[in-house]
Amino acid sequence: MDQTTESQPEQRTPLDRMGVLSTAVSMADDGGIEAVTMRKLAQRLGVEAMSLYYHVSNKDEILDGMIDIVIGEIELPKSGDDWKTAMRKRALSAHGMLAKHPWALQVMETRVNPGPASLRYYDSVIGSLVGGGFSIALAAHAFSAIDAYIYGFSLQQMNLPFEDEHDIG
Repeated sequence: MDQTTESQPEQRTPLDRMGVLSTAVSMADDGGIEAVTMRKLAQRLGVEAMSLYYHVSNKDEILDGMIDIVIGEIELPKSGDDWKTAMRKRALSAHGMLAKHPWALQVMETRVNPGPASLRYYDSVIGSLVGGGFSIALAAHAFSAIDAYIYGFSLQQMNLPFEDEHDIG
């Protein structure tokens, strides 16, 4: 048998933390957060479950990382925008992220270890509000109030029993 026809072992992309987390986000997008287990994640990545622990400590670290990835998709307030414009753009972007990742809403508020993207997001939003004349305390209240509206609206929209305006009538 000649060398050119021998089958070579398939080269696998090395596993890394971002690959693990991105795959977990994709799995949750496809099947909800319940679809993300260590065993199923390892299976999707083509590795043994124990291999995941080189990149993440546990399931909580996966959830924290997943939330950091999706929060990183939200458009940050721009420094030149007035606070009302910045908050409107942020609200629309956050709503879009929640529509794309419906599982995220139930997980976001349970996380206590924000990642770098989440911290940038919080800093940017608070900074925009403080730059608009809010005190730190009032900025925190405004941030919470706006998020409550975004989350409530997004949740209501996700649970409507029809797909589009033609289903209403």
